Amino acid sequence: MIKKDQGVEVYTLGQHICLSAHKARRVIDQIRGRSYTDTLLILKLMPYRACVPILKLVSSAAANARHNMRLKTTDLIISKAEVNRGTIRKKLKPRARGHSYPIKRTTCHITIVLTEIPKEQIWKKKEDYEYIVKAISKDQIWIKNRAMYCKIYRNIKYG
Repeated sequence: MIKKDQGVEVYTLGQHICLSAHKARRVIDQIRGRSYTDTLLILKLMPYRACVPILKLVSSAAANARHNMRLKTTDLIISKAEVNRGTIRKKLKPRARGHSYPIKRTTCHITIVLTEIPKEQIWKKKEDYEYIVKAISKDQIWIKNRAMYCKIYRNIKYG
């Protein structure tokens, strides 16, 4: 039996993925800090081409955690996800009259780290969240569309 240490990390590294680093960061920023099941749902529903290699990397990291470390996939969260710029492949496209135009194909390196969080800590976070929601509802604060439109109804005295 494998002994589990606290704070075990499992990582997956994908190198030379034919994708712009900027486009991959747009997707990675959405999944950083989320649970494994939430991440799968997000990546399957997002309409970007960058989701496919990232989904493969996340599922590969979860398979490594399940097989090598004997961790439960329900307890995994994405603790670290980063995208670095890779090499640029340069090609030449032939044009009229013997000219040529350069084509640059960018690549990126994606690193995904999964960590196990026990269920006790997850429940504590949910209780703290419910407490915060109750406190916010007492102050009558409504936040719509990811805090873009905030309406705060308080008795504020302007001196």
